[in-house]
Amino acid sequence: MAGVSGCMKYSMFVFNFLFWVCGSVILGVSIWIRVSKDAQQELNIDSSLFAGVDLLIAVGSIIMVLGFLGCCGAIKESRCMLLLFFIGLLLILILQVTGGILGAVYRSQIETSLNKTLQESVNSLQSSTEESKVFQENFQKFEITNQCCGLLNGPADWGKNFNSLFGSKKICECDIKNPSTDLCTFYKGRYVYKTPCGDVIIEYLKEHLLIIMGIAFGLAVIEILGLGFSMSLYCQIQRK
Repeated sequence: MAGVSGCMKYSMFVFNFLFWVCGSVILGVSIWIRVSKDAQQELNIDSSLFAGVDLLIAVGSIIMVLGFLGCCGAIKESRCMLLLFFIGLLLILILQVTGGILGAVYRSQIETSLNKTLQESVNSLQSSTEESKVFQENFQKFEITNQCCGLLNGPADWGKNFNSLFGSKKICECDIKNPSTDLCTFYKGRYVYKTPCGDVIIEYLKEHLLIIMGIAFGLAVIEILGLGFSMSLYCQIQRK
């Protein structure tokens, strides 16, 4: 009967040990961000982003469990653990592929949802409630950093709040020596940034979509290699 390949066995162990370490780091950092008020203030994370942090906690937990199954299954030559590892990794790969297909099929609905979210944010820019003022202050910082104004319709999105002061500057104030450039436009007696911030956000998402697709593709390749290694090792143990 053929024996188990030592090279494949220990390669599988090292691969899954690194997998487990990555999961531990993701889980540990995510829990720290979730429970630490200092971390939330330092990273400027509010309650609206907790869903993303909770998702990272779930991802880190799954990666840790799979890494543990792969490590122990390889070193102990446990067919049961290797099979569980294979099934778990296969399910993740199927979810990735399904997510990619759904994203492509429902692209127009996603864009509509994004525009709806931006419109709701426009209402917050025009509001005078205390909660809206916090959003307006943070958004004004975003405008200064990205040299943009408003979300969908430029400075008109601010409504009656257009001439409000945030710190030493007025909203959307174009802070350049030559305001006649393409960066600025003249609106209600002063120069303001010309580009709506909604365009900046959409452009940012488009630019980073390729990066996200590259990461997803790289993960898929790693997952397929993991599936191949685990099944090959499983078959070798079965034949031993």
